[in-house]
Amino acid sequence: MRTYRRVRGMWGLCLVLLSSAVLAQPIRIGEINSYSGVGAAFTKPYRDAVELAQEEINAAGGVLGRPLEILFRDDKLRPDEAVKHAQELVFQQRVHFLMGTFSSAVGLAVSEFARRHRVLFLAAEPLTEALTWQKGHRYVFRVRPNTWVQGRILAERAARLPYTTYAVIGPDYEYGHKAWEGFWQRLQALKPGVRLVSASWPKLGAGEFSAHITKIVQAQPEAVYTSLFGSDWIAFVKQATPFGLFAKHFFIGILLGEPEYIDPLGPDAPEGMLVTGYPWYAIDTPAHRAFVEAYQRKTGTHPFLGSLVGYITLHSLARAIAAAGTLDTERVIDAFEGLTVPTPIGPVTYRDFDHQSTMGAWVGTSRYDPTRGVAIMVDWTYVPGEQVLPSREEVARLRGQ
Repeated sequence: MRTYRRVRGMWGLCLVLLSSAVLAQPIRIGEINSYSGVGAAFTKPYRDAVELAQEEINAAGGVLGRPLEILFRDDKLRPDEAVKHAQELVFQQRVHFLMGTFSSAVGLAVSEFARRHRVLFLAAEPLTEALTWQKGHRYVFRVRPNTWVQGRILAERAARLPYTTYAVIGPDYEYGHKAWEGFWQRLQALKPGVRLVSASWPKLGAGEFSAHITKIVQAQPEAVYTSLFGSDWIAFVKQATPFGLFAKHFFIGILLGEPEYIDPLGPDAPEGMLVTGYPWYAIDTPAHRAFVEAYQRKTGTHPFLGSLVGYITLHSLARAIAAAGTLDTERVIDAFEGLTVPTPIGPVTYRDFDHQSTMGAWVGTSRYDPTRGVAIMVDWTYVPGEQVLPSREEVARLRGQ
C-alpha cells in the first residue's frame, strides 16, 4: 500500500510539473517588419521598444502566466516576402498572433492573409486608410493614426495660411498617394479655390530627384506638400537646397517632424515646415517620462516615434489577450474591440466598429535647435484621434455598406 501511495504521489507530482510546464509554454507572436532598406530608421527603434515591452511584461509574470516570445522577420519592404513569412510563422512556427509591418502595401498583404486564415493581425505602422476602412475586416487592428487622420490635421492648419497653389511630391505607392489624397480633399473643402499645379511621384527609394525638383521650380507653387521619408527625404533635401526650394516655397511634410527623419539632417533640416511628428523632448507627463527613461536605459539613446509605436503595439496585444483570458483568436478579437489601453501618451481605445486605435498625432513647425544640433517641433499641438476619426456611419459608407 505504501508503495502504491508513493507511486501515486510521484504520478501526481509529475502531473503537476507537466501542467506547470504546459502553462509556462510561451505565447508566440510573429512580428513582420521592414528591418532593412528605407524603413530601417523607423523599424530599428521600433524593435528596441518591442523588446523593452516584452521584457517588462515577462518580468511581471507574462500574460495568462505565460511569457511572450517574439519571432522577428524582415519583409524587406516587399508584400510577397511578408506573406511568405506569415505563412511560415503561422503554419510552421505555430504563432498565436501576427503584428507589425511598416509599408502600407505590405500591411495590406498581411491583412489579407490574416483575413483568409482567420489570424489576428495587429498592424503597427502601415498608414493607408484602407487597412481599417475600405479593406478593413474582423481580423485586423491598427495602432497608428492613418494618412487620412494626419492629412486632415495638416489641412486644418494649412487652411489658415495664405497659400492657394500647391505642388505635391511623394513616393509612388499606396502610402504616398493616400497621404496626399487625405490632405488635399480636406484642404479643398476648407479652402475652395486652392489649385494643384504640379504632381511628382518618384519610385520609393529613387534617391535621385533632379527632374522632380526642376518640375516644381518651373510650376512655381506657393506651397509644396511632401510624403517623402527616410533616405529619400534626406536625398531630396540635399538636392533641393541649392535650388533655394525651401526658401522660396512653404513646405508641408507628413511625418517629417519625427526624430527618425529630422535628426539625420542635423543643421540642414529645413526650418519653418508644417509637419506631423513626435516631440518626445517636450512631452512632460509622468507616464511619458518613465517610458523615455526606460528606453534610454535599454538603448542609450532617446526614443523615436517608432519606439513609441512598438511599445504601444506589444502592450496593446498583451492587454487584449489578458482581457480575453484565453489565446482563442475569436475571443481575443472580441476583447480587443472597444479595449482601452494605458500608454505613455495617455489611454488609447481600439474602436469596436473599425478596429482603429484613437492614438492621435502631433502637429507643429520645424525649427533648428542649436543646443541639440537638430531641428525640433515647436508650437506643437497633440490632436487626439477622437477629434478627427470618422463616425461609425462614415466608416460604413467607406466600406460600401
